[in-house]
Amino acid sequence: MATKYAFAQGLKELRFLFCQTSEHSAVTRNFLTKSYPTMKKHNPYTPIMLREASGTEPKVYARYEFGKEKMLPLKDLDDKAIEKQITELVKSTI
Repeated sequence: MATKYAFAQGLKELRFLFCQTSEHSAVTRNFLTKSYPTMKKHNPYTPIMLREASGTEPKVYARYEFGKEKMLPLKDLDDKAIEKQITELVKSTI
C-alpha cells in the first residue's frame, strides 16, 4: 500500500467531497478511514482535505501545478475501484 499512495511531485492537493451520513458515500467514508493514515504518512507535506456536506455525491479532486485540476466521481464504486482511481489520480502529472 505504501507505494500506491506515493504522490507525484506535481500533485499539490487532494480533496475528497462526500456526505457524512448518506448510504451513497458509505464506501468512500470506509475507504478514507482505512487509507487516510497511510496516504498522510507517506505524503506529510501534501494537503489531503476531507469535506463533508449533507447530500453531496462522493468525488475526489486533485490539484496539480499551474492550477490544473482533475475530478473523479466515486459514487457506486467499491473499495478496490476507489483505490484504483485514487492511485491513478495521485500518480498522474496531467
